[in-house]
Amino acid sequence: MNRTVNVVRMQLINRQTYIWVPLMVLGGSLLITLAIYAIIRNAGADSPLYGGGAQAPLWYFAVVGVQSLTLTFPFSQAMSVTRREFYLGTLLAAAMTGAILSAVFVIGGVIENATGGWGMNGYFFYLPWIWEAGPLGAALFFFAVTMLFFVVGFWAATIYKRFGSVVLTAVLAGIAALLVLGMFLTGLLEAWGQVFGWIGAQGALGLGLWGLLLGAVLAAISFLTLRRAVP
Repeated sequence: MNRTVNVVRMQLINRQTYIWVPLMVLGGSLLITLAIYAIIRNAGADSPLYGGGAQAPLWYFAVVGVQSLTLTFPFSQAMSVTRREFYLGTLLAAAMTGAILSAVFVIGGVIENATGGWGMNGYFFYLPWIWEAGPLGAALFFFAVTMLFFVVGFWAATIYKRFGSVVLTAVLAGIAALLVLGMFLTGLLEAWGQVFGWIGAQGALGLGLWGLLLGAVLAAISFLTLRRAVP
């Protein structure tokens, strides 16, 4: 347990990757979005404004997942930390920072709701379909998305460490091909209505739980790959 905690500390020594860069990405995206909202309002538009800029730090956590392995895994092995301890400590560090980011999103949503969208009826954090599940449901959704992106990046890095760039490229291309095939079959069967209906029925809370399940599966697969990865 002590070594796992030490891995958490080792990861968080690099606060730039885990904390400051995500917050800078979030803050920059917020300022740009609010500036765009102000321009639109000055042009005479009066309908509610919603943007997708809040996704930026969530996507960035895929990069965090990659760096959490490539920057610290070799050093951890030199310090006689087992792969299991490195894996658990790294996921715990990601979960801690993901929880912080989720809290920032929820606090931002509360502020937006209280101020009528920053006085411009413009919303960055407070997306109604997510907040239908309440603050806790929104927090779970944002946490699940953050961890899912992190695990995807971590898994990709373990494949690279274990098999090299050729296999990683083949895996990514294969996943992309499967997604395209799935969309093709959905269109062929005229099933898009059922797909979107199912997504709508899940709501943010349901999608968050599915995201956690998918993240857990990918995390388990990444551990199996990590066991034979070369530092």
